[in-house]
Amino acid sequence: MNSRAGLFLWNFRQFSTLVPTSRTMRLYPLGFSRLKIVYSNWNPRNLLLSDFGNGVQSSIRYLFQDALIFKSGDNFQTKGIGTETVLTVDRLLCPRRLSFDSKHSLDPDDGLKKITFHQKASNEDVLTKETKPTPVNYKKLSQECSSLSDVLDTFSEGPVFPSSNYFSAMWIIAKRMSDDQKYVEKQLMFNHPAFNQLCEQVMRESKIMHYDHLLFSLHAMVKLGIPQNTLLVQTLLRVVQERINECDEKCLSVLSTVLEAMEPCKNVDVLRAGLRILVDQQVWKIERVFTLQAVIRCVGKDAPIALKRKLEMKALRELDRFSDLNSQHMFEALAAMNYRSIILLDECSKMVTGNIHGCPFKVLINILQSCRDLRYHNLDLFKGIADYVATTIDIWKLKQVLFLLILFENLGFRHTDLMDLFMKKVIADPASLNMKSIIRILHVYSSLNHFYKCQTSEFQEVMATSLTGYLRHISSENLLNAVCSFCLMNHFPMALINPLLQKDIINELLMSADERNAHKLRILAACLKLDISCHNAVDLAPPPLPSTALYPNVKVADALSSLLGEGYFSKNRQLPHNYHIDFEVRMDINRSQVLPFSDVVTSAADTQRVAVLCVPRSAYCLDLAHPRGFLAMKMRHLKVMGFHVILVRNWEVERLEMQDVVTLLKTKLYSAEAFLTADVNLQSTC
Repeated sequence: MNSRAGLFLWNFRQFSTLVPTSRTMRLYPLGFSRLKIVYSNWNPRNLLLSDFGNGVQSSIRYLFQDALIFKSGDNFQTKGIGTETVLTVDRLLCPRRLSFDSKHSLDPDDGLKKITFHQKASNEDVLTKETKPTPVNYKKLSQECSSLSDVLDTFSEGPVFPSSNYFSAMWIIAKRMSDDQKYVEKQLMFNHPAFNQLCEQVMRESKIMHYDHLLFSLHAMVKLGIPQNTLLVQTLLRVVQERINECDEKCLSVLSTVLEAMEPCKNVDVLRAGLRILVDQQVWKIERVFTLQAVIRCVGKDAPIALKRKLEMKALRELDRFSDLNSQHMFEALAAMNYRSIILLDECSKMVTGNIHGCPFKVLINILQSCRDLRYHNLDLFKGIADYVATTIDIWKLKQVLFLLILFENLGFRHTDLMDLFMKKVIADPASLNMKSIIRILHVYSSLNHFYKCQTSEFQEVMATSLTGYLRHISSENLLNAVCSFCLMNHFPMALINPLLQKDIINELLMSADERNAHKLRILAACLKLDISCHNAVDLAPPPLPSTALYPNVKVADALSSLLGEGYFSKNRQLPHNYHIDFEVRMDINRSQVLPFSDVVTSAADTQRVAVLCVPRSAYCLDLAHPRGFLAMKMRHLKVMGFHVILVRNWEVERLEMQDVVTLLKTKLYSAEAFLTADVNLQSTC
């Protein structure tokens, strides 16, 4: 009898630290004290973080298992706390505990005798097991309930540990709903009288529930749209930080997914830093590829380069175990970490290309967006995706194909078959396009400088006619973008151009802080003057280009000096209409002889001006054979000004020896008929 009295007094002291003195509490058979469920005016903001930390003492988490603490029927009343059932702490309901064997004992602080507890079946134990509640199953609960409010009603009728499962059930139910229904249900959830009680209960249990339950509840809260700056979410983040050493591979995957979905804040940043340390220690122990990819997405772009390389090596080791889904998701994971692993991307590209059929549209978009972010250009991958879309174009919506074409344009990739098919569909059904779609289509086709045989003119007319119908609704900047695209394609619909030539519109565009508007106005002015000789182009008067220091290609300059000699070419030539050329050479009309640059030419008809342009990779499409829109327009305008244009590719020149550069320029400068003569002239100048 003395033993049981001593045990009772010791446990009562432990629980007294948990019970707020200002509230009436009821003891439930859950291993902790909890407020009686009464729909009151409880506000989460009134629950201070410090109070929460002091309320759940570490002692309750280390209570021995299967020990009968209060006996039913004693009907004792102390400080407003009434016992209505047996209070037990058991293996299932209180997972965070000390392990006691049959010989362990407890020594109270008040000098009571040492009490030894033996794990024996007794009448009290039988009574305890009969009164234990069955833990709630969130999967079963999500099947039985049809709305978020139903879950909260179930919670209010009889809360069962762990309360985190109620949030998990609500998230499963919410995933089945449409966006509109989900919005309404969330509002009902926030206004439900039991919602505040559930939030308080989760905070109370956060330090004693299983770690994976804690993470699942946090994940459900984030997905349900509970604000991140609330006490509930921030409290769980702090508890997750404190218990991060309990993280196994499953918890690592959930934690990575949660952090990826959350906005940066102090607790999130600290937790992500802790996750990086944990991953650095356990990366070689990760067995599932899905977990590895979740971790790669979560560590962030500012993760240490050593950690990124370690994750890369781990992924390369697991390549043989990659499924089609793993290879598709690897692009997005590397982009999230901002790490371009060429070997890993090449291998995943092969797997994606080999299993492209049936690949969802969203996955294709994610792959292309990731390639753009990583600046990864794989012609075989892009061609495989474009071939697949072109083959199955009838099952795709126009907007979907347009989205893919926009990404291809960002990557500089031009797939002629897909663009031809899309052009045909646009010509056949222009009414299906809205204003934004028309502007984007014009940008893609003008930027990639794509033309399709005899249908190009029809396509341009259809686009111009469709856009004219939106003149009352289109903004000045969007109209300028569309007209600039038409100029690059050498098409000039005056119904769209004339509104831009008004002084108030021009002033509005020039007053904006966007320098691109001035650049596009220069393009429009040059096209109106050179392509169609429009007299209104004088009224446009865009501001001149700011003066910048220009550095011609030194290797090309040395090669021209070796080939032609000093005084036979000019560097950094600035031309009318804001055009610049790297080198100018003057030759006879047959391009068989180079003329001294200082000589006064008596007749322009006897002279051929040659413009040598040193162009970067970005001026070409990805195949490096087709010039993009601006370069094509510049070449067209230089020819109008009387130049013969020669393109020298910078990246090729850098790889060549000087003698090979001289031979390349010699081949490009002289005509085929005069090549032998040019060789003789070259020897005489040397």
